[in-house]
Amino acid sequence: MENYRKARTVEQPCLSPFQDLPSDTPEVWVKDGSKIRNLMRFALSRMEEKGASAEHTATQEDSETTTGSGEKLSRQIVFTGVGQSVAKAITCVEIMKRRVHGLHQHTKLAYRTVQEVWEPLEPEAGLESLTVSRNVPSVWVLLSKDSLDRNQPGYQAPGSFDALWAQALKEEAAGQKHGQRRKRENTGVGRGEGAGRGKGPRQSRGPGQRGKARKPLGRAGGGQN
Repeated sequence: MENYRKARTVEQPCLSPFQDLPSDTPEVWVKDGSKIRNLMRFALSRMEEKGASAEHTATQEDSETTTGSGEKLSRQIVFTGVGQSVAKAITCVEIMKRRVHGLHQHTKLAYRTVQEVWEPLEPEAGLESLTVSRNVPSVWVLLSKDSLDRNQPGYQAPGSFDALWAQALKEEAAGQKHGQRRKRENTGVGRGEGAGRGKGPRQSRGPGQRGKARKPLGRAGGGQN
């Protein structure tokens, strides 16, 4: 592809998997450059009474966030993310469930087709334009204060995320304790093996013994003939 350059990217529209929702249900489109603070300010303004005044500000700061025409608080809200923004969309969902208790959740996975148009750097060389299609994963999450169909795949009951986080924290704490115990055992073994090694303490000479040469050993009953 060194003889081509990307001219444009066209994203094919992807219909929402929740077609039976009311027309005024807000949808939060999470993009890669979106700020979680602004997204949550808007979402909470549609689900909590105390944040209703922040709706206008959040809509100005995040143009990708769309809402219905109703002024009353919503019973449901949809978060969606495509490609690299999927993880950020899931983060917004978890924050929302911690702020607003008793929310039912439906999660749907889909793929959106993205077409990339590549044009040749030198058209006179006889090269033609190329169109490359890619399937990008996307996630749709419906949060509702009303009960949802529990038999549908992707359903999550209210409060189940608390048990999930508690289990994760329990496993993490157990792993830390196991690692500290192994570290203490390895430290004790190292000390035991190293005991007795090395030279003994050096015997220091007194101040009067420094600089004196050692006398040669003579014969018993010495004296020269």
